[in-house]
Amino acid sequence: MNLFPRIAAILVALALPFAASAQAPDADARTADADVAALLDSIEYRYELDEDGDYRLVLEMPDSDRTQLVFVRSPVEEYGNVRVREVWSPALRGDGEFPAAVANRLLQATSDLKLGAWERQGPFAVLVIKLPADATAKVLEDAIIFAAMAADAMELELSGAEAGDEF
Repeated sequence: MNLFPRIAAILVALALPFAASAQAPDADARTADADVAALLDSIEYRYELDEDGDYRLVLEMPDSDRTQLVFVRSPVEEYGNVRVREVWSPALRGDGEFPAAVANRLLQATSDLKLGAWERQGPFAVLVIKLPADATAKVLEDAIIFAAMAADAMELELSGAEAGDEF
């Protein structure tokens, strides 16, 4: 399952953090959590639903011409009485195993983060923030912004400016 389509498809979902309109969910996204749509609509974020019913946003990075892909996952994970929702933002696409230096850098970066942790999702290094499933719109917005900024910074660090802006 490829959660991160090529950059051309990403740009279709171009979103501004303070955009005025949201895209209505389509019929193919049957698993989308309407609570997420309501939160994103209330903070005026544009989004697109992916094939899994997750919310895909593309945020413009301040003071640059870069963008960053962020997903707000529809599924809610549970353990006992704890219910969490995930916000994901990719920073690297790998080929096979990550080199030890990259894996160690991601592990070190995780210890420095205020929110979230770096995880491997298939061939991708992804910043994953786990929020209470009933988080407010403002908490979700803070997590989205944090994920986008941290993942874009890591993408630049690991790939270099000359590699372009994949996510």
